[in-house]
Amino acid sequence: MHPMAELKEKLQGILQAVPAGSEIYYVDYPLYNNGGDMLIMKGTEKFFKDYGIRILGRYNLFDFPDQLKAAPGSIFVLQGGGNFGDLYVHHQEIRERVVQQFPDHRIVILPQTIYFTSEENYDKSAAIFNAHSDLHLFVRDEPGYELAKRKFYRNHVYLSPDMAHQLWPIVSSRKAEKDTLFFLRTDIEAGDAQPHAGQLDPRDCRDWDSLFTHAESRVTHHLSRVCRLDKKLGGSLPTRLFWYKYTDYLIGKAVNLFGSYREVHTSRLHGHILACLMDKPHVLLDNSYGKNSLYYRTWTHSFGNARLVQDEPITPIPVGS
Repeated sequence: MHPMAELKEKLQGILQAVPAGSEIYYVDYPLYNNGGDMLIMKGTEKFFKDYGIRILGRYNLFDFPDQLKAAPGSIFVLQGGGNFGDLYVHHQEIRERVVQQFPDHRIVILPQTIYFTSEENYDKSAAIFNAHSDLHLFVRDEPGYELAKRKFYRNHVYLSPDMAHQLWPIVSSRKAEKDTLFFLRTDIEAGDAQPHAGQLDPRDCRDWDSLFTHAESRVTHHLSRVCRLDKKLGGSLPTRLFWYKYTDYLIGKAVNLFGSYREVHTSRLHGHILACLMDKPHVLLDNSYGKNSLYYRTWTHSFGNARLVQDEPITPIPVGS
């Protein structure tokens, strides 16, 4: 079996917490210009479809209702990714809000990388989660998983690959005619290992914010404003339907870009995962706190077309480990 097919199969472990045929609320789907989180969303939606999971409501950061009367027996399923911790506070706040607001419903957090800059912040969040009697947390790397089992000692904690693996395989119609794409972070997670943009040909250097044009990014910004308005109107506008179609287009741009190169060098975790899903040769550089290398060592090291640039052991990313 192909290593990516094996990772897709491992996602069936989530059915322990969200059984096939469940009725759920899907919370914190991304409405912002990060293609990695869009890939996670697409994989998550495919997982729901593949296992007959019925979605009673979908909500992002901007339109989650202040008061929601949840159906009896329903499950709250929160988006996976790399924003669990104190770097991206709004996403952590909505998770903690759902946990506190719905004590009688199962809460499931899809595969996340956990990173807190402060042990105190980690413990505060863990106290909120441990107060819930039916909370299930999936973690994307082994060191984070081992620490989470100790921190979230009253919750169910699992080790799982990223939801984007449900998309295997992804095939591009583009012919690989160019040599090397440098898909490199330009945000707070940019690591020291990656080359500086000034050293590279700008025609072969991208990140999510440069892959999507200014006009495309403005569409996303305006949609987030419409979602805030829609929340006041009671959720009657078809904003999500438009966004889901629009993200098909945006992800298509990424697939076509990757498909047009023979090799990719990336410091984006989902640059790595997308290259894996496309079976494309690539080099993985680490981010600022070890997320990429930990994921590679946990899940994707057996994929022969991927190479991690550093061989030396790294310090596990979670505080307190």
